[in-house]
Amino acid sequence: MSPEPSADDYAALSALPQVDQTARAPQQRRPRFDGDVSELPDRACWALQQLLTRRYLSAEADRDVYAWVLEYRAQLSVRLSELDLLLHVVEGADVAFVEQARYESARGVKLLRREPLGTYDSILALHLAQMMRASGDQTVLISRDEVHALFAGVLNDVDRDVVTFTARIDGAIARLAALEILRRSRDDEDSYTVSPVISAVMTASVITELQQQFELLQGGVPQENDEREVTVDA
Repeated sequence: MSPEPSADDYAALSALPQVDQTARAPQQRRPRFDGDVSELPDRACWALQQLLTRRYLSAEADRDVYAWVLEYRAQLSVRLSELDLLLHVVEGADVAFVEQARYESARGVKLLRREPLGTYDSILALHLAQMMRASGDQTVLISRDEVHALFAGVLNDVDRDVVTFTARIDGAIARLAALEILRRSRDDEDSYTVSPVISAVMTASVITELQQQFELLQGGVPQENDEREVTVDA
């Protein structure tokens, strides 16, 4: 017969590491295509793709992808940083977007080549951001006529032609609607709600700069360049 276990044997047994019987064995990631060597989970890869191809992600428009950004935020930030890009997550507004890092480099390449907003697009975005901030948590509704009224004080020589002036403002409305900053109302095709994302992507420095541009436009100073690069929408 084998000897009875001693007290020391029981003590050694209790010191062994415990095994979690409910834990699942880790699943090996399956390649999505031939040559796929990614170290990130599929959802992180899909979130990264969306960040690089869209101006912004929001929980309101795509809750799943936004949740993946939050889940893999650290890993995504590393991948983006390798490309000289910064990940911004505005949790209060549930918005995420990517911005080009600004630094001097002889070999760095600018990867984000988004179309800049025109002068009127930018000025309209400025007004919408100011209205959104003033409203607090309330929904902002604005009509096409009210948008045109925002530009009533513009007197510069270039836009004295009423037809051209009206077309520029309508073009700005269409551009911001395409960026989902303005959302057409279901009840009235000439009314829009303002997306809360405008408060997240329009930084204080951008607002200050655009306010100065609008004051110049009101004062009749012609704009040297009708295209301005503003990080909006995303």
